[in-house]
Amino acid sequence: MPTYSLWMSEPQFAYVEIAHTCGIRRLVIDIEHGLFPLGELDKFLAFTKAKGMHVLAKVAGPQPEAIQQALDCGSDGVIIPHIMDVHQAAEVCATAKFPPRGKRSYFGGRPVGYRRPDDSFYAAEDRRTRCYPLIETPESLADVEAIAALDVVDGLFPGPSDLCLSSGRGTYRFDAIDQAAIVRCAQAAKQNGKDWIMPAWTPAERALALAHGASELVVSTQFALIRNGIEGLQRTLKAEGLE
Repeated sequence: MPTYSLWMSEPQFAYVEIAHTCGIRRLVIDIEHGLFPLGELDKFLAFTKAKGMHVLAKVAGPQPEAIQQALDCGSDGVIIPHIMDVHQAAEVCATAKFPPRGKRSYFGGRPVGYRRPDDSFYAAEDRRTRCYPLIETPESLADVEAIAALDVVDGLFPGPSDLCLSSGRGTYRFDAIDQAAIVRCAQAAKQNGKDWIMPAWTPAERALALAHGASELVVSTQFALIRNGIEGLQRTLKAEGLE
């Protein structure tokens, strides 16, 4: 059964508390485009872990430092943007896994409970944390089957809006071409026994994700929920005769 999560762009603690009281237990945070400086990221992930929430971090870019900082602060996995092809994916995603599987370096902080780990920690941490390259360029889509097959990749995260833009097609419309790209990602993940996560803002997107076995659906953004709430209130007030 797939899970669902909310997308966050700012470390608003009250927002997390409200979401938690509503039963939300999974978040995707956008460090690349959002406002998560390192100190705030550390506090935010400590807070969400204390709440028992699962958090994936879309990191600032395909750099080792960005990936390791998110994992060292305690994220449950990383979504890595700006992947161009399988060769770059192999190099960059290796940073999310410890040797001999990858090349993540050791940090004796939150992930190890601030103590020296035993030898079992590294493989266990590799299983616990997830690595999702973002498929958002024509080059990464062309190599998506090979990317999904990489041992350092746990699953795929299609980025339909940027994929549409980078393909020269302008605004993402969820048309037949967009859907075919998403389905190709889903099939590549399935063929390699990997997960895939769908940013599914609309009923049609959610239906496609469910039909093709997405493991997680990101169903709304932080800002969209706030805007929808304000617009809903305005409609209510207008119906009551208030302009």
